[in-house]
Parts: sequence; C-alpha cells; structure tokens
Amino acid sequence: MFDDDSIERARKTFAGPVTFLKSAPGLEFLPNADVPEVAFAGRSNVGKSSLLNALTGRNSLARTSNTPGRTQELNFFDVGTPLAFRLVDMPGYGFAKAPKDMVRKWRYLVNDFLRGRDVLKRALVLIDSRHGIKDVDREILEMLDRAAVSYRIVLTKADKVKATDLDAVMTSTQEEARKRPAAHPEILATSSEGGMGIPELRAAVIEAIG
Repeated sequence: MFDDDSIERARKTFAGPVTFLKSAPGLEFLPNADVPEVAFAGRSNVGKSSLLNALTGRNSLARTSNTPGRTQELNFFDVGTPLAFRLVDMPGYGFAKAPKDMVRKWRYLVNDFLRGRDVLKRALVLIDSRHGIKDVDREILEMLDRAAVSYRIVLTKADKVKATDLDAVMTSTQEEARKRPAAHPEILATSSEGGMGIPELRAAVIEAIG
C-alpha cells in the first residue's frame, strides 16, 4: 500500500512539532484556512483520541476519556515547523444518551464544516473492528459523500479481534466503501495500543495532503 520511503517520510514528519492550536465550538471560531487539513471522525468510544496520540507519538495530545461524547468541538492541531498541515479532531457521534439539542448542534457544526472547508483534503472515518460499519456510521459517510469530501475508512482496535474476524470485517467494510462515491477503496486496520497500522496511517495522512 505504501513503500518504505513514504513510511519513513511520514515518520519524520510526525516526529517533528505537533501542537494543539484551538477548539472551535462554532464555525466563527475556525482557524484561517491557510494550510491543508485532514479530519478524524468516529463514533463515541471508537478510540479516536488514543489513535491521534499514537499517530503523533504523544501520550496526551488528544484527551482520552471513558465518558463517550466528551468532545463536542472541532479541535485543531498544527503539524510541522514551518506549519505544514493541520489535523482536525471532529466531535464524536452516536452517543445514545446525548440530548437531542446536542445531536442537532453536532449535525449542523459537522455538516457546515464539511461543506465549507476548502482546505479539507480528506477525512479519516474510524470504525471499531469489533463491530464494523453501523447505521450511525453510515450517517457520517453519507454526509461526506454529499459534501464531496474524500475519505478513507480506518478500523480501530484491530488487536481486540481474532485474525479471521478482522479479515471478515475488512472485507465487508471494503465492499461497502467501494459503493460510495467519495470513499477511498483501501481500508486501514490499526491498533493504538500495539502500534499496528500506525506507520501506514501516518503515510495515509501525508498522501492525503498531497
């Protein structure tokens, strides 16, 4: 999928400065659209913060929490000196106990961001390997398709399932991705704990920003 040079270039990039820039609870708080951005989307408790920490080689860049639905803002992280690109941690979705007004706010914020952010080069949609794509995930996939934002599906917690089960969920996820207009056809399987797929994920981010 990625050659050794791409993997090494991505490793060096993420070994450099990565800093938290700001949280944006609304579009009026977004940073200037002056560098490429790659966004991370995922259901609450999918392991998004842990994966961002593993991706950047930091222990606490993104806050991890056992409380689903904690992140309700767009969080921006600067990568590189001089600034090369930004990572965007999007608020988690699908938290069953979330109040309806919070769900509505999430929908408006995310939908408007996706549709209006010209520098957004790709979204990485995180799917739990133990469950595969659920209807609540399809909602964000459809939002991305409608907004014509290129995205790649990334399986998380791949170390938590048997190899045969992982192969099955990879196959079914790939089949669904190939039917969607804005989806990248190749799926990545990752584990933030064991480091599985993290070098490839870094390379996928660098590839996305061109």
